[in-house]
Amino acid sequence: MALLHSRRLLAAPRLAAAASRASSWWSHVEMGPPDPILGVTEAYKRDTNSKKMNLGVGAYRDDNGKPYVLNCVRKAEAMIASKKMDKEYLPIGGLADFTRASAELALGESSEAFKSGRYVTVQGISGTGSLRIGANFLQRFFKSSRDVYLPKPSWGNHTPIFRDAGMQLQAYRYYDPKTCSLDFSGAMDDISKIPEKSIILLHACAHNPTGVDPRQEQWKELAAMVKKRNLLVYFDMAYQGFASGDINRDAWAVRYFIEQGINIVLSQSFAKNMGLYGERAGAFTVICSDADEAKRVESQLKILIRPMYSNPPVNGARIASMILNTPDLRKEWLTEVKGMADRIISMRTQLVSNLKKEGSSHNWQHITDQIGMFCFTGLKPEQVERLIKEFSVYMTKDGRISVAGVTSGNVGYLAHAIHQVTK
Repeated sequence: MALLHSRRLLAAPRLAAAASRASSWWSHVEMGPPDPILGVTEAYKRDTNSKKMNLGVGAYRDDNGKPYVLNCVRKAEAMIASKKMDKEYLPIGGLADFTRASAELALGESSEAFKSGRYVTVQGISGTGSLRIGANFLQRFFKSSRDVYLPKPSWGNHTPIFRDAGMQLQAYRYYDPKTCSLDFSGAMDDISKIPEKSIILLHACAHNPTGVDPRQEQWKELAAMVKKRNLLVYFDMAYQGFASGDINRDAWAVRYFIEQGINIVLSQSFAKNMGLYGERAGAFTVICSDADEAKRVESQLKILIRPMYSNPPVNGARIASMILNTPDLRKEWLTEVKGMADRIISMRTQLVSNLKKEGSSHNWQHITDQIGMFCFTGLKPEQVERLIKEFSVYMTKDGRISVAGVTSGNVGYLAHAIHQVTK
């Protein structure tokens, strides 16, 4: 009887614990949808086909399909290690040598805005973190509007970044799926109707996900329209140097807008053009009317950053700063980033050439007209499904491919597969 009583006593706390677990604080939380790009990678990993291709991932690969660490990065790391630096906190605004070099890279050393000091640049956690700093700054200090106009389509993360910061998302026409190219007349028509003092986001180069950029004369028309409508321009520049292989060409739109008296805000990333994906090195810049305004803006950016993450990581900023501020390393970086860009351009050309060899009667010129890591192939969802099921070629349902996943060893197989599903 005593044993039975003791068992009852033991059971009672267990039942109570089970009851408390049943009434969890989080029982209302629903399962979120999987990330579409990460889902592609997971399916690719499970595939046992020796010819399988992953064209979903947005990271550079060499011609053997392997991750690539730049030689200049290895050298910068060695130089940093030899200095035996400490691991103390950076200032809230980041590493000063890095932020200054980032601004100079974007604006150009001869830029009036740069030389006069009427700008402020703070270090961000790569492109995403820098965009979020900017979104929070706009939410707090841009009093004219909460509306941010994104190109249709835009990078998938733009929407949650601005939405979660409390901004309202709108769209303007950008990509024409019929021609796989820029819908310039549609874009201009929509932008001409955007309410004055709204915010418009522009991809500085290598538009993600389409690879479609305006030509310089089109950028000039866009700048004139933006100025006429009195819009605040938010440039996202994640691919400077990695788009065309020329850092000045890729920053042309940013510099032209500033020359036209348009005081932009800008986010930069060093993930793609230096291969610093996991180091999370980026920057956010505000062009101001004068140096005094820049100091006031900087003070408020620091107040915003402090409760977000207090201060940014040091290692990636040191690497990027060492490369940008050491002449020999900078020269080597410019050669390497051009080499990466040239490989992407070459893969585009080879893919089109192989499609012609396969006997495809379709016009694939848009593949070589587009620029940067990503390409909107024009493939339909059902064709993408066939590529995955029949050929183990993985990409997102919208037909976007990362050209970095194409190599001289698999480009022929890819062309054959695409031809088979588009005949």
